[in-house]
Amino acid sequence: MTADQVTAASGRRRVYGQLALTLAVLTATGYLARCHWSVLETGALRLALADPGWLLVAAAAAAMTWMCSALAQQGAVLRPLPARRLVAAQFAAGAAGQLVPAGLGSGAVNLRFLTRCGMSAGRSATALAVKATAGGLVRAALIAVLATACPGVLGLHRPYAGWLAVAAAGAAIAGLLLAVLWPRCRGALALVLADIRAVHARPCRALALWGGSLGFAVLHAVVLIAVTRAVALPLAPPLVALLYLTASSAAALLPTPGGLGSLDAALALALTAGGAPGAAAASAVLGYRLLTVWLPLMPGLVVLALLVRRKAL
Repeated sequence: MTADQVTAASGRRRVYGQLALTLAVLTATGYLARCHWSVLETGALRLALADPGWLLVAAAAAAMTWMCSALAQQGAVLRPLPARRLVAAQFAAGAAGQLVPAGLGSGAVNLRFLTRCGMSAGRSATALAVKATAGGLVRAALIAVLATACPGVLGLHRPYAGWLAVAAAGAAIAGLLLAVLWPRCRGALALVLADIRAVHARPCRALALWGGSLGFAVLHAVVLIAVTRAVALPLAPPLVALLYLTASSAAALLPTPGGLGSLDAALALALTAGGAPGAAAASAVLGYRLLTVWLPLMPGLVVLALLVRRKAL
């Protein structure tokens, strides 16, 4: 086999593996939903009777997340990007990310947008890695701050011993993957670090990168907090924010389209562990996903089609 054939075969195996894992997660989620259908039905009814004022707050916060994403993406590159097209690309990338596993859809849209703006494919990929790195570091910092600065915020009502086993298994898998992939990723990491240094040589770009990343994470937490208020879920906002950040970070390890199934289950489990009744947790998760995924999905796909038609992507 030629080198191109080997690369293509490796790519196909990787895609098949991701699809198999996605189907496994969705199957497990469907089974759990069937087992707890009465809870989901009660949660949907509770959401229908939710406070519209808090839902408007949640919707406004959800809309602002795309602007923060655009700000972070601008901060990850040195050249100025067209602002309107950048925000539209983030909106379209959010919709594309719901259709393809492991964020491949959103990554492909952003990569195409940056190359259309005159950047090379290599530099565009590095810019996406810089943005992702900043986002991950911001989330880790927020989790650490909320876990240490809020007294009693970790006093969960239902400590599951299985969580420790899952965390240990996740750490072991991450360590194994790092050991295997490190020789291949070392060169790419060097490029990412070089671009991070270049970005931080310009304070305005560094402020956009970190400010946009922080705003994106905080606003998503605000969406969930506002939805919990709308459905009268009696959890403190710092606890809800911590549970959201932890659950969403854990769900990112499973490559399902838009976190479908993995994020829903992780959020529901986290809210329940935090002391929320099952029906209330289900209504909060349904409201969060409705505002951040399902309502923007069709408009996002329309924007994606328009950007492609105008050759902005």
